[in-house]
Amino acid sequence: MEAGLFYILFGEDDFSLREALTEIKEGLGDEAMVATNTTVLQSQNTTPEQLIATCATVPFLAPKRLVIVEGLLGLFEQRDKVKHAPKLKDSGWLSLKGHVERMPESTVLVLTDSKLKKSNPLLKELAPQATVKEFKPLFIPPKGIQKGDQLYNWMQSRANKSGGSISPAAAHLLANLIGSNLWLLSSEIDKLCLYTLGRTIEENDVRLLVAEAREFTVFAMIDAILEHRSAAATKLLHRLEDGGAAPPYLLFMITRQFRLVIQAKHLLRQQRRAAEIGHSLGLTSEYALQKTIAQAKAHSMERLENVYRKLLDTDISIKTGRFKGDKGELALDLLISELCAEPS
Repeated sequence: MEAGLFYILFGEDDFSLREALTEIKEGLGDEAMVATNTTVLQSQNTTPEQLIATCATVPFLAPKRLVIVEGLLGLFEQRDKVKHAPKLKDSGWLSLKGHVERMPESTVLVLTDSKLKKSNPLLKELAPQATVKEFKPLFIPPKGIQKGDQLYNWMQSRANKSGGSISPAAAHLLANLIGSNLWLLSSEIDKLCLYTLGRTIEENDVRLLVAEAREFTVFAMIDAILEHRSAAATKLLHRLEDGGAAPPYLLFMITRQFRLVIQAKHLLRQQRRAAEIGHSLGLTSEYALQKTIAQAKAHSMERLENVYRKLLDTDISIKTGRFKGDKGELALDLLISELCAEPS
Protein backbone atom coordinates (compact mmCIF):
# COMPACT_ATOMS: atom_id res chain seq x y z
CA MET A 1 0.00 0.00 0.00
CA GLU A 2 1.60 3.25 -1.09
CA ALA A 3 1.75 6.17 1.30
CA GLY A 4 -0.81 8.77 0.36
CA LEU A 5 -2.68 11.71 1.75
CA PHE A 6 -5.75 10.20 3.33
CA TYR A 7 -6.65 6.62 4.32
CA ILE A 8 -9.67 5.03 5.97
CA LEU A 9 -8.93 1.57 7.39
CA PHE A 10 -11.70 -0.32 9.14
CA GLY A 11 -13.04 -3.79 9.84
CA GLU A 12 -13.17 -6.67 12.31
CA ASP A 13 -9.81 -8.09 11.22
CA ASP A 14 -7.65 -5.80 13.33
CA PHE A 15 -4.53 -7.88 12.64
CA SER A 16 -4.58 -7.15 8.91
CA LEU A 17 -5.56 -3.56 9.64
CA ARG A 18 -2.48 -3.12 11.86
CA GLU A 19 -0.29 -4.70 9.17
CA ALA A 20 -1.66 -2.23 6.61
CA LEU A 21 -0.91 0.62 9.00
CA THR A 22 2.63 -0.68 9.45
CA GLU A 23 3.00 -0.80 5.66
CA ILE A 24 1.96 2.84 5.41
CA LYS A 25 4.55 3.77 8.06
CA GLU A 26 7.28 1.83 6.26
CA GLY A 27 6.50 3.75 3.08
CA LEU A 28 7.16 7.08 4.78
CA GLY A 29 10.91 6.65 5.25
CA ASP A 30 13.27 6.27 8.18
CA GLU A 31 11.59 4.43 11.08
CA ALA A 32 12.96 6.71 13.79
CA MET A 33 11.90 9.90 12.00
CA VAL A 34 8.47 8.46 11.23
CA ALA A 35 8.01 7.66 14.93
CA THR A 36 9.02 11.21 15.84
CA ASN A 37 6.49 12.62 13.39
CA THR A 38 3.57 10.31 14.25
CA THR A 39 0.61 11.46 16.32
CA VAL A 40 -2.10 9.03 17.48
CA LEU A 41 -5.39 10.55 18.63
CA GLN A 42 -8.34 8.94 20.39
CA SER A 43 -11.56 10.28 18.88
CA GLN A 44 -13.39 10.52 22.21
CA ASN A 45 -10.79 13.00 23.46
CA THR A 46 -10.27 14.96 20.23
CA THR A 47 -12.11 17.93 18.75
CA PRO A 48 -12.23 18.80 15.05
CA GLU A 49 -10.13 21.88 15.76
CA GLN A 50 -7.42 19.81 17.49
CA LEU A 51 -7.23 17.36 14.60
CA ILE A 52 -7.07 20.10 11.98
CA ALA A 53 -4.30 21.86 13.93
CA THR A 54 -2.34 18.61 14.23
CA CYS A 55 -2.66 17.93 10.50
CA ALA A 56 -1.41 21.44 9.74
CA THR A 57 1.78 20.97 11.80
CA VAL A 58 4.95 20.86 9.71
CA PRO A 59 6.94 17.61 10.13
CA PHE A 60 10.26 17.79 12.00
CA LEU A 61 13.27 17.03 9.78
CA ALA A 62 11.20 14.65 7.66
CA PRO A 63 9.09 14.85 4.49
CA LYS A 64 5.90 13.48 6.09
CA ARG A 65 3.82 13.73 9.25
CA LEU A 66 1.55 10.78 10.07
CA VAL A 67 -1.68 11.46 11.96
CA ILE A 68 -3.74 8.47 13.10
CA VAL A 69 -7.24 8.88 14.54
CA GLU A 70 -8.80 5.85 16.21
CA GLY A 71 -12.57 5.36 16.41
CA LEU A 72 -13.79 8.60 14.81
CA LEU A 73 -16.13 7.01 12.28
CA GLY A 74 -17.51 4.69 14.93
CA LEU A 75 -18.80 7.66 16.92
CA PHE A 76 -21.53 8.05 14.30
CA GLU A 77 -22.32 4.36 13.92
CA GLN A 78 -25.89 3.34 14.74
CA ARG A 79 -25.33 0.36 17.01
CA ASP A 80 -28.06 -2.20 17.56
CA LYS A 81 -28.45 -1.50 21.27
CA VAL A 82 -28.04 2.27 21.05
CA LYS A 83 -31.12 4.22 20.11
CA HIS A 84 -29.43 7.42 19.04
CA ALA A 85 -25.94 7.96 17.66
CA PRO A 86 -24.62 11.55 17.68
CA LYS A 87 -25.80 13.56 14.69
CA LEU A 88 -23.00 14.34 12.26
CA LYS A 89 -24.32 17.79 11.37
CA ASP A 90 -24.26 18.84 15.04
CA SER A 91 -20.81 17.46 15.81
CA GLY A 92 -18.53 19.81 13.90
CA TRP A 93 -16.82 16.90 12.13
CA LEU A 94 -18.29 17.80 8.75
CA SER A 95 -15.58 20.47 8.59
CA LEU A 96 -13.01 17.68 8.20
CA LYS A 97 -14.17 17.08 4.62
CA GLY A 98 -13.17 20.57 3.54
CA HIS A 99 -9.94 20.45 5.51
CA VAL A 100 -8.78 17.22 3.84
CA GLU A 101 -8.92 19.00 0.49
CA ARG A 102 -6.62 21.74 1.84
CA MET A 103 -4.38 19.54 3.98
CA PRO A 104 -0.60 20.00 3.44
CA GLU A 105 0.98 17.41 1.16
CA SER A 106 3.36 16.60 4.01
CA THR A 107 0.49 15.19 6.10
CA VAL A 108 -0.74 11.61 5.89
CA LEU A 109 -4.04 11.20 7.72
CA VAL A 110 -5.30 7.73 8.64
CA LEU A 111 -8.68 7.01 10.25
CA THR A 112 -8.91 3.53 11.80
CA ASP A 113 -12.03 1.85 13.10
CA SER A 114 -13.67 -1.49 13.76
CA LYS A 115 -16.66 -2.81 11.83
CA LEU A 116 -18.73 -0.07 10.14
CA LYS A 117 -21.95 -0.08 8.17
CA LYS A 118 -21.93 1.28 4.63
CA SER A 119 -24.58 3.75 5.81
CA ASN A 120 -22.20 5.38 8.31
CA PRO A 121 -22.71 9.11 7.61
CA LEU A 122 -19.12 10.26 8.14
CA LEU A 123 -17.78 7.35 6.09
CA LYS A 124 -20.09 8.32 3.23
CA GLU A 125 -18.89 11.94 3.42
CA LEU A 126 -15.17 11.18 3.53
CA ALA A 127 -14.84 8.00 1.43
CA PRO A 128 -14.68 9.79 -1.97
CA GLN A 129 -11.54 11.63 -0.81
CA ALA A 130 -9.79 8.65 0.77
CA THR A 131 -8.16 5.34 0.00
CA VAL A 132 -10.67 3.10 1.77
CA LYS A 133 -9.86 -0.45 2.85
CA GLU A 134 -12.19 -2.78 4.75
CA PHE A 135 -10.66 -5.75 6.59
CA LYS A 136 -13.16 -8.57 6.86
CA PRO A 137 -12.44 -11.54 9.14
CA LEU A 138 -11.40 -14.86 7.63
CA PHE A 139 -13.38 -17.90 8.70
CA ILE A 140 -12.75 -21.63 8.82
CA PRO A 141 -14.96 -23.24 6.12
CA PRO A 142 -17.51 -25.85 7.30
CA LYS A 143 -15.39 -28.65 5.80
CA GLY A 144 -12.22 -27.30 7.39
CA ILE A 145 -9.15 -25.66 5.86
CA GLN A 146 -8.32 -26.81 2.33
CA LYS A 147 -5.82 -25.67 -0.29
CA GLY A 148 -7.12 -22.59 -2.07
CA ASP A 149 -9.28 -21.32 0.80
CA GLN A 150 -8.78 -17.68 1.81
CA LEU A 151 -7.58 -18.62 5.28
CA TYR A 152 -5.23 -21.27 3.90
CA ASN A 153 -3.78 -18.74 1.46
CA TRP A 154 -3.25 -16.30 4.33
CA MET A 155 -1.51 -18.96 6.44
CA GLN A 156 0.71 -19.93 3.50
CA SER A 157 1.58 -16.27 2.88
CA ARG A 158 2.43 -15.81 6.56
CA ALA A 159 4.68 -18.86 6.51
CA ASN A 160 6.37 -17.60 3.32
CA LYS A 161 7.13 -14.26 5.02
CA SER A 162 8.91 -16.18 7.78
CA GLY A 163 10.93 -18.20 5.26
CA GLY A 164 8.84 -21.36 5.31
CA SER A 165 5.69 -23.02 4.01
CA ILE A 166 2.82 -25.03 5.48
CA SER A 167 1.06 -28.12 4.15
CA PRO A 168 -2.75 -28.13 3.76
CA ALA A 169 -3.02 -30.86 6.41
CA ALA A 170 -0.93 -28.86 8.89
CA ALA A 171 -2.94 -25.71 8.18
CA HIS A 172 -6.17 -27.66 8.76
CA LEU A 173 -4.92 -28.99 12.11
CA LEU A 174 -3.55 -25.63 13.25
CA ALA A 175 -6.83 -23.86 12.52
CA ASN A 176 -8.77 -26.59 14.33
CA LEU A 177 -6.55 -26.20 17.38
CA ILE A 178 -6.58 -22.41 17.78
CA GLY A 179 -9.30 -21.05 15.47
CA SER A 180 -9.16 -18.34 12.83
CA ASN A 181 -7.90 -15.40 14.91
CA LEU A 182 -4.98 -14.02 12.90
CA TRP A 183 -3.08 -12.77 15.97
CA LEU A 184 -2.94 -16.31 17.32
CA LEU A 185 -2.25 -17.91 13.96
CA SER A 186 0.58 -15.52 13.10
CA SER A 187 2.29 -16.13 16.44
CA GLU A 188 2.09 -19.92 16.07
CA ILE A 189 3.14 -19.93 12.40
CA ASP A 190 6.17 -17.74 13.17
CA LYS A 191 7.19 -20.16 15.92
CA LEU A 192 6.67 -23.19 13.66
CA CYS A 193 8.83 -21.61 10.93
CA LEU A 194 11.65 -21.09 13.42
CA TYR A 195 11.39 -24.74 14.41
CA THR A 196 11.24 -26.18 10.88
CA LEU A 197 14.10 -24.01 9.53
CA GLY A 198 12.75 -23.56 6.01
CA ARG A 199 11.17 -26.95 5.38
CA THR A 200 7.40 -27.34 5.00
CA ILE A 201 5.45 -27.34 8.27
CA GLU A 202 3.69 -30.70 8.64
CA GLU A 203 1.01 -32.06 10.98
CA ASN A 204 3.54 -33.56 13.40
CA ASP A 205 5.22 -30.18 13.83
CA VAL A 206 1.90 -28.63 14.78
CA ARG A 207 1.12 -31.45 17.22
CA LEU A 208 4.53 -31.05 18.83
CA LEU A 209 4.60 -27.27 19.26
CA VAL A 210 1.03 -25.97 19.35
CA ALA A 211 -0.04 -27.69 22.54
CA GLU A 212 -2.96 -26.75 24.74
CA ALA A 213 -0.33 -26.17 27.43
CA ARG A 214 -0.23 -22.52 26.36
CA GLU A 215 -3.93 -22.17 27.15
CA PHE A 216 -3.34 -23.80 30.54
CA THR A 217 -0.50 -21.35 31.23
CA VAL A 218 -2.75 -18.38 30.41
CA PHE A 219 -5.38 -19.70 32.84
CA ALA A 220 -2.73 -20.16 35.53
CA MET A 221 -1.42 -16.63 34.97
CA ILE A 222 -4.92 -15.16 35.30
CA ASP A 223 -5.43 -17.12 38.53
CA ALA A 224 -2.17 -15.66 39.84
CA ILE A 225 -3.22 -12.13 38.87
CA LEU A 226 -6.59 -12.42 40.60
CA GLU A 227 -4.97 -13.95 43.68
CA HIS A 228 -2.33 -11.16 43.89
CA ARG A 229 0.60 -13.56 43.31
CA SER A 230 2.78 -11.11 41.41
CA ALA A 231 5.94 -13.24 41.21
CA ALA A 232 4.05 -16.26 39.89
CA ALA A 233 2.09 -14.19 37.35
CA THR A 234 5.25 -12.49 36.06
CA LYS A 235 7.09 -15.83 35.80
CA LEU A 236 4.24 -17.32 33.76
CA LEU A 237 4.14 -14.23 31.53
CA HIS A 238 7.86 -14.48 30.80
CA ARG A 239 7.53 -18.22 30.12
CA LEU A 240 4.93 -17.49 27.45
CA GLU A 241 7.09 -14.71 25.95
CA ASP A 242 10.15 -16.98 25.92
CA GLY A 243 8.03 -19.56 24.12
CA GLY A 244 7.52 -17.14 21.24
CA ALA A 245 4.19 -15.54 22.18
CA ALA A 246 4.18 -11.88 21.12
CA PRO A 247 2.89 -9.24 23.59
CA PRO A 248 -0.15 -8.27 21.43
CA TYR A 249 -1.12 -11.94 21.25
CA LEU A 250 -0.75 -12.37 25.03
CA LEU A 251 -2.73 -9.22 25.76
CA PHE A 252 -5.44 -10.47 23.41
CA MET A 253 -5.57 -13.85 25.18
CA ILE A 254 -5.70 -12.31 28.67
CA THR A 255 -8.32 -9.74 27.66
CA ARG A 256 -10.41 -12.39 25.90
CA GLN A 257 -10.40 -14.60 28.99
CA PHE A 258 -11.43 -11.78 31.33
CA ARG A 259 -14.23 -10.87 28.93
CA LEU A 260 -15.42 -14.49 29.02
CA VAL A 261 -15.24 -14.57 32.82
CA ILE A 262 -17.33 -11.39 33.09
CA GLN A 263 -19.89 -12.81 30.67
CA ALA A 264 -19.96 -16.06 32.65
CA LYS A 265 -20.52 -14.06 35.85
CA HIS A 266 -23.59 -12.40 34.31
CA LEU A 267 -24.94 -15.78 33.16
CA LEU A 268 -24.37 -17.36 36.59
CA ARG A 269 -26.43 -14.57 38.14
CA GLN A 270 -29.21 -15.62 35.76
CA GLN A 271 -28.99 -19.18 37.16
CA ARG A 272 -27.74 -20.59 33.85
CA ARG A 273 -26.33 -24.11 33.79
CA ALA A 274 -22.76 -24.88 32.72
CA ALA A 275 -23.84 -26.29 29.35
CA GLU A 276 -25.86 -23.14 28.60
CA ILE A 277 -22.92 -20.94 29.59
CA GLY A 278 -20.58 -22.92 27.35
CA HIS A 279 -22.96 -22.57 24.42
CA SER A 280 -23.42 -18.82 24.99
CA LEU A 281 -19.67 -18.20 25.25
CA GLY A 282 -18.75 -20.51 22.38
CA LEU A 283 -16.49 -22.66 24.60
CA THR A 284 -16.15 -26.20 23.27
CA SER A 285 -13.32 -27.23 25.61
CA GLU A 286 -14.65 -28.66 28.88
CA TYR A 287 -11.49 -27.56 30.70
CA ALA A 288 -11.81 -23.98 29.44
CA LEU A 289 -15.49 -23.87 30.40
CA GLN A 290 -14.98 -25.19 33.93
CA LYS A 291 -11.98 -22.91 34.49
CA THR A 292 -13.92 -19.86 33.28
CA ILE A 293 -16.89 -20.66 35.54
CA ALA A 294 -14.56 -21.23 38.52
CA GLN A 295 -12.89 -17.85 37.98
CA ALA A 296 -16.28 -16.16 37.64
CA LYS A 297 -17.48 -17.66 40.93
CA ALA A 298 -14.30 -16.87 42.84
CA HIS A 299 -14.09 -13.12 42.19
CA SER A 300 -16.36 -10.10 42.45
CA MET A 301 -17.74 -8.35 39.39
CA GLU A 302 -16.08 -5.12 40.56
CA ARG A 303 -12.65 -6.78 40.63
CA LEU A 304 -13.14 -8.39 37.21
CA GLU A 305 -14.34 -5.17 35.58
CA ASN A 306 -11.48 -3.13 37.10
CA VAL A 307 -8.97 -5.57 35.64
CA TYR A 308 -10.72 -5.53 32.27
CA ARG A 309 -10.60 -1.72 32.09
CA LYS A 310 -6.87 -1.72 32.84
CA LEU A 311 -6.32 -4.31 30.10
CA LEU A 312 -8.04 -2.03 27.59
CA ASP A 313 -5.94 0.93 28.82
CA THR A 314 -2.76 -1.10 28.31
CA ASP A 315 -3.87 -2.04 24.79
CA ILE A 316 -4.24 1.67 23.98
CA SER A 317 -0.84 2.46 25.56
CA ILE A 318 0.89 -0.14 23.39
CA LYS A 319 -0.86 0.96 20.19
CA THR A 320 -0.17 4.65 20.80
CA GLY A 321 3.51 4.08 21.60
CA ARG A 322 3.33 5.43 25.14
CA PHE A 323 6.34 3.31 26.06
CA LYS A 324 8.84 4.41 23.39
CA GLY A 325 11.00 1.61 22.01
CA ASP A 326 8.88 -1.01 23.78
CA LYS A 327 7.05 -3.65 21.74
CA GLY A 328 4.77 -4.45 24.66
CA GLU A 329 6.98 -6.42 27.06
CA LEU A 330 7.45 -3.52 29.50
CA ALA A 331 3.79 -2.53 29.30
CA LEU A 332 2.72 -6.09 30.19
CA ASP A 333 5.20 -6.31 33.08
CA LEU A 334 3.88 -3.05 34.53
CA LEU A 335 0.29 -4.19 34.00
CA ILE A 336 0.82 -7.48 35.87
CA SER A 337 2.50 -5.65 38.75
CA GLU A 338 -0.32 -3.10 38.97
CA LEU A 339 -3.10 -5.68 38.80
CA CYS A 340 -1.53 -7.85 41.49
CA ALA A 341 -1.19 -4.83 43.80
CA GLU A 342 -4.89 -3.92 43.51
CA PRO A 343 -7.23 -4.75 46.41
CA SER A 344 -9.81 -7.46 45.76
